[in-house]
Order: sequence, then C-alpha cells, then structure tokens
Amino acid sequence: MSASILFFSLAGGVLPALLWLWFWLREDRLHPEPRSLLILSFIGGMLVVLLALPAEQWIADATKNMTLVIIGWAVIEETLKYGASYFTALRKRENDEPIDSLMYLITAALGFAALENTFFLVGAFEKGGLPHGFDLGVLRFVGATLLHIVSSGALGFFLALGFYKRRSIKRIDWLLGILAAILLHALFNLFILKASGDGGSTFTVFTFVWIAVILLLIAFEKVKQIKERY
Repeated sequence: MSASILFFSLAGGVLPALLWLWFWLREDRLHPEPRSLLILSFIGGMLVVLLALPAEQWIADATKNMTLVIIGWAVIEETLKYGASYFTALRKRENDEPIDSLMYLITAALGFAALENTFFLVGAFEKGGLPHGFDLGVLRFVGATLLHIVSSGALGFFLALGFYKRRSIKRIDWLLGILAAILLHALFNLFILKASGDGGSTFTVFTFVWIAVILLLIAFEKVKQIKERY
C-alpha cells in the first residue's frame, strides 16, 4: 500500500465522520458533553472495528446463507458500538442527562464508520484509483455512515427514554433499543443486497435512510424535553 493511498483513505474515512460529528454535536449546544469523553468514544468506536472484522469473517465462513450473515454482522457491529460507548462514556458520571446517551452512541458509531470507511477506501483506491475511491467515499458518506448514526441513535433514544426510570425498566429499554438498532442495520444491508445493480432500488433504500435521519432529529427534540420527575 502506497503512502498516498493510505493518506487519501484516512482522509476520506475520518474527515467525513468528523463533519457528521460536528453536525450532531450542534443538537446539544446548551449542555455539551466533555470533549475528552467524546474523543474516547470516537476512538473506541474505531478500535472495535478491529474486533468486528475477524468476527464477521468467522460468520461468513461458518454459513453460506447471506441473510444469516447479514443479521450476524448487524448483531456484531451494534453490540460492539454499544460496548465502545459504554466503556468509554456511558458508565461515567458525566453521563448525567438523557441526551448524553444519544451523543455518546452516535460518536462511537461515527468512530466505527470512520475506520470501516477507511478500509473500504483502501480497496477502492487500489482497485480503481482516485475516481473509484471518491465515488465510494461519497456513497458511504450519505449511506452507510448515516446507517451507523441512525442505528446507534435508535439505541441511544431508548436509553434516553429510560434514563430516569428504575433499573428494570432501563433494562427493557436497552433491550428494545439494541433490537431496534440490529433490525435497522440488518434491513438496510438486506435491501442494499437485493437492490444491487438496480440504481432505482438503491436510491429508494437511501431515501429511507434519510427519512430515518429526520426521525432521529425529531427524537432529539423529544429527548430534550425529558425531565426528571420527583
């Protein structure tokens, strides 16, 4: 791998993720999260990609059923992104308001997307040069990266709903959230697989992702209104 390929791949993977992170951090400008925890969440999200890759390869080798492979990959990625967010931020005392769950999970998701996209871009640049890498980078910027945001955001939303509730309810909300994240992730990948080679179908899938982003923005506004009840 040449130094130029590595540079462009890192730039194309990390910089767009940071741009999305800047966008989502604006949703909590009144009570911003500690920068140190955001950095840790982002780095944690990047690092768990190194755990996801061998686990996903094992699933791909263990079964030739593509539907099961995609579901397995969704389970791995969503649980690892949650784990990265939990160990770097969610369990800390600075996680002290409902919206923090959304912010830390989205930050970890963007770290995951940054390194995942970097690996994809390395292959694209080596195979098709700068034009192919650029096209793939744009596609992942408006597609796969947003999927990671939406799926982790769904889990963050459920955690936010249970923030002030008793532990048993929090566990139920967590379970609902992780199932929602896995379902969204798996459905997106299954639809993309089905739409492969069909530009119109692919456009429809990405349209649904953007609709999900709008719903996530609405969810942010709902979470901001959650108050502790004494």
